[in-house]
Amino acid sequence: MIVAHLGSGASLCALKDGKSVDSTMGFTAVDGLCMGTRPGAIDPGVVLYLFQTLGLSAKEVETILYKKSGLLAISEISNDMRDLLGRTEPEAQLAVDYFVYRAAKEIGALAAALGGLDALVFTAGIGENSPEIRQRICRASAWLGIELNEEANAGKATRISNAESKVSVWIIPTNEEEMIARHTGRLLGLSNAAAQASRS
Repeated sequence: MIVAHLGSGASLCALKDGKSVDSTMGFTAVDGLCMGTRPGAIDPGVVLYLFQTLGLSAKEVETILYKKSGLLAISEISNDMRDLLGRTEPEAQLAVDYFVYRAAKEIGALAAALGGLDALVFTAGIGENSPEIRQRICRASAWLGIELNEEANAGKATRISNAESKVSVWIIPTNEEEMIARHTGRLLGLSNAAAQASRS
């Protein structure tokens, strides 16, 4: 399966037999998908250009890569997908189009890495709450055998693919804080219940 964690930060993870085999993230979480303020995949030559031609400092380049890129830079309006979906400016539409394009492109790449795809899971802020983005990504990925159930998608059902779909599509809410607590508890030798209690 591929898990599409789509939010202000965004990434895709390919899972086989419950284990991660590939991800859109690289050395850092800046790589991969276009995000709210981070560029995702970028030609390293761009970074050299910022240093060598524009003469920017390391701190200035860091600020651009982490806080002034992505949806914000493309649209020059907002880093929030909810704002961009409600706008009519070409720049806002371009930012949304690029976000969908990158997600669909990487889903294809990860499906190839897996040797096929059984399921696609949407999660996080955009993945859980934007029927339009889910619809557009699924349409762009229809060649994999995805058939979206439009009514289920609009109603935010758990399974949003048709019964005939070769690839099942799901919305599963994420809870990063709970997972961090569980992993921390495991490292400390605590039970899940004790880890959750300590978090609260």
